Parts: sequence; structure tokens; C-alpha cells
Amino acid sequence: MPESKPDLDATDRRLIVATQGGLPRVPRPYDAIGGELGIGGDEVIARLQRMLDSGVIRRIGAVPNHYAIGYTANGMSVWDVDDTRIDELGARVGALEFVTHCYRRPRRLPDWPYNLFAMVHSRNREEVAARVAEIAVLLGAACRAHDVLYSTAILKKTGLRIAG
Repeated sequence: MPESKPDLDATDRRLIVATQGGLPRVPRPYDAIGGELGIGGDEVIARLQRMLDSGVIRRIGAVPNHYAIGYTANGMSVWDVDDTRIDELGARVGALEFVTHCYRRPRRLPDWPYNLFAMVHSRNREEVAARVAEIAVLLGAACRAHDVLYSTAILKKTGLRIAG
């Protein structure tokens, strides 16, 4: 996390808005975005790199539709992890290649003891269960309980959007 707020000018903000829904599917996407913004493709790349370096954006990458490629079992694993170890263990869980999202959340006692959430996508529930078992081994004695909540329908799926 950057220590100070990076300086974003109006072009940076327009660039974020122009790219937040994805890059255009054309041979030279940075040139196409630059054309919309009145700057060159090289400047688009330089600005995005600066925003990556400063932490304004975390990554640029493909976001596949996991349902379309056969990953239809989606389990949000929830964990009751010792609060003194959650930051350390949450970082380790989040680093697992099969965990796509990992969050620390407040408990809602007495009904909801879980404070660590980790999303696992697989082709079937048996694969999700095997991955969850791997997480359980990693967490060891610091984990008191866990469960898996399976998705049944997509109601909305987008990343963060800012107004233009």
C-alpha cells in the first residue's frame, strides 16, 4: 500500500475510467485507448506503469469467465482463525494459486465466528473440498472451524467501477 496518495491528473482519471471495463479487443489496445484520450499508446503504457508502481492499480491481466472454461463449482471457504495470526495466515492463504480472493472480515458473534474468507473455483465440489482441505492443513491449529458456501447463481460480476 502506498504511504501517500499519488497525484492523479485528469488524464489519469480518464484512463482509469477508459480501462476499468477491460482493454479493447484490437491488435493495438493501448493505441486505441490513447486515441480516445488524445494521447499516444506509449503514454498510455507509461501512465499505467506509473499507477502500477504507485499502487493505484494492482495489476493488468486477463479475467477469464471461469464458468465458460468449466469452473462451475465456486466455494467461498470461511474460517475461524486465531486473531493473533490472521494477517500472517491470511497472506499465506491468499498466495495459494487456487485462491482467487482472500479477505479478512469481522466476526458477527454469536452466529458468525468466521474472520477469514477465501474463494476457490474448481470443476466440481469434490475438487473444491480437496482445495479447502489444503487450506485447513496450512492453517493448522490456528483454525477453530470452517465451512464452505457454494455459489448457486451469478447476480452481478464486475470489478470496482468509478464514475467518469
